Amino acid sequence: METNQALNALAALAQDSRLRVFRTLVQAGPAGRSAGQISEATGIAPSSLSFHLKELHHAGLVSARPQGRYVIYTAQYDTMNALLTFLTENCCGGNPCSPVGETHCAAHSPITKI
Repeated sequence: METNQALNALAALAQDSRLRVFRTLVQAGPAGRSAGQISEATGIAPSSLSFHLKELHHAGLVSARPQGRYVIYTAQYDTMNALLTFLTENCCGGNPCSPVGETHCAAHSPITKI
């Protein structure tokens, strides 16, 4: 991921409503959610939600696909993972880190002397 792409993604997520929408879609998995379902889950009014979905889509964090009468929105996991990789690529001074979600780097584990 290029720096400008990371900046766009971070800027899109640096707003409470958009962060809630994105987290809701991440939790929904590949099945995604309709705008109505997202609105219900987040408490964001439909008129505001369309603006936030557009911003997330523009940042590459959300995709939309038609399904019957509805548009289904899905988190773009490839972009999310690329952003996490971008943010952690120099973690721990170049030493391998624990998987994302761990609280510390593998390089900082206590050393046991024999």
